[in-house]
Amino acid sequence: MNRFANSAEAPDFDASQILRRTRRRRTLGVAAVAAALIAAGGGTALATSVAGSSNSAPAATSTATNSDATTMLYLFPDGQSVPIDFAGWRLDEATAYMQKTQTKLGTVTEKAVKGCKPGSVLGVSPHAPKTVKKGDTVNFTVCVG
Repeated sequence: MNRFANSAEAPDFDASQILRRTRRRRTLGVAAVAAALIAAGGGTALATSVAGSSNSAPAATSTATNSDATTMLYLFPDGQSVPIDFAGWRLDEATAYMQKTQTKLGTVTEKAVKGCKPGSVLGVSPHAPKTVKKGDTVNFTVCVG
């Protein structure tokens, strides 16, 4: 019996290769989930969500693009200002965001512009570089079609 017990070789583990394979699988899994969220439209929801309470900055917001007419510069109570670009947002999405920032919805003006998506935001007043604080009123211009 001792002859068989002493003849078996100890298994050889390549720890560095196992670690690389684990990291590679984890990276591919994260990339697959991110791609699925973007393909399903969840990327937009993630980009416009507000993390935590009303005094924290949005998790991810788009910065001012070539037009400040659709960009609202929101000033948090702690003094931090964040640009929010409402270009292409639907009016119901914009009003939901306004509730999160505790700003008031003012007048909604409809404007006929060729080639725009009906119900999408075309302009915000006051827009950047003016800042908007909690309790301020914001007016919107939306596309009719």
